[in-house]
Amino acid sequence: MEVSSDEEEVRTFVKVISEKYNPENFPYGQGIGIVILPSPPGSPVKDRLFLPSILVLNDCGITKAGSRSDIATFCAHVVELDLSFNQLNDWVEICTIVSNIPHLDFLNLSMNPLGGVELEPGMADVFSRLRRLILINTQVSWDTVHTLTQHIPELEELFLCMNGYKTVSESKTSCPSLRLLQITDNQLQEWAEVRKFGRLYPSLSALVLADNSVDSVGDNKETLEQLFPNLRSINLNNSGLSKWEDIERLNLFPKLEEVKAKGIPLLQSYSTQERRSLLLAQLPSVIMLNGSEVSNGEREDAERFFIRYYQDYPEEELPERYHILVSKYGQLAPLAEVDLSPRCTTVDVRWGERVEAVSLRLEQTVGDLRKQLRALLQLPTNGIRLFYINREMCSVFGPEELKCGSRALHSYSIRDGDEILVVPKVKSRCSSSDL
Repeated sequence: MEVSSDEEEVRTFVKVISEKYNPENFPYGQGIGIVILPSPPGSPVKDRLFLPSILVLNDCGITKAGSRSDIATFCAHVVELDLSFNQLNDWVEICTIVSNIPHLDFLNLSMNPLGGVELEPGMADVFSRLRRLILINTQVSWDTVHTLTQHIPELEELFLCMNGYKTVSESKTSCPSLRLLQITDNQLQEWAEVRKFGRLYPSLSALVLADNSVDSVGDNKETLEQLFPNLRSINLNNSGLSKWEDIERLNLFPKLEEVKAKGIPLLQSYSTQERRSLLLAQLPSVIMLNGSEVSNGEREDAERFFIRYYQDYPEEELPERYHILVSKYGQLAPLAEVDLSPRCTTVDVRWGERVEAVSLRLEQTVGDLRKQLRALLQLPTNGIRLFYINREMCSVFGPEELKCGSRALHSYSIRDGDEILVVPKVKSRCSSSDL
């Protein structure tokens, strides 16, 4: 018998559970954290299901809820539910599922097509027990977001990434419980929109704004302190910040201690080390920068670098932070320039009656010198010994044989004008180590 196309398309929450957690899929019996529930009388679900307290039903083609009684029976112990990448486009179906999971704490609805579908306020109470809600790439409206937050009194984490938001719609009612807002990869550009989060979520501790083109931090001290009094972490990766004044204003958040600011236009012209040092010197209260903990030593190095970086700037271009750090460390002398290029010297290489002036890199080893001389002077490949002659001290110490192939030449204190003597080795004393 062929199954109709309509039946093929309808994938209910209950049906997916009964398929995924059927005992046939657990031939070795009960696993850790998995409970066994009996079927209620008259239920289409046969026998029992091995059902965990964390349900992951992503990308299962779910479009509807299914039987309320079955959901209530099988999900009485469920605390987390992942319904991402399904086809739920009706809040009535979602509310049917959620209302029958009494201990639900975490709900992920990401990638379900909820754009243009509004949640009626009278239905929103079923979400009241949630603490974490993920609505990534659902295109859910701000009205629905506000309806949800107004009916979830203990909501702590909210994810609104990839929803195409260009602006932020305000609400008459705030959500004082929210601690984390992640709104990455939207189309927010003006700080005036970001400012609204302070009024919407007054207890916000972490704000993730990465991959938005926010171009400034445009408020004064009083406004920032009032709007974000508890903000401890802000992520501005790949934002549009292009002025150091915007970085300086981050210091106006009274509790800020973690900042991420990679990929911003302001830092494009600096080296990796310059970026971190200049950022760190401008943010004295930050203890985590771009995901890395800041040590006391690193902070001092960064602040001293900051002074030296700006000390030749005209007075009118010096940032305020420069004067603060000078009062702390005083005026610093420029760092001495150290030439780290390999040191070279020129010596006379004597081979019988033949003398050649040869330039030596003193970082190379005796073994490297052997190879250089053999190639340069076409010397034999074996049976030679090398002696170093210090012309100033030769009368006192005599020639010194260069025996150790791994020893660096600079350890012999070779100078310009000294001599390297190449002599044939007596065959009876020849050993493989000299080859």
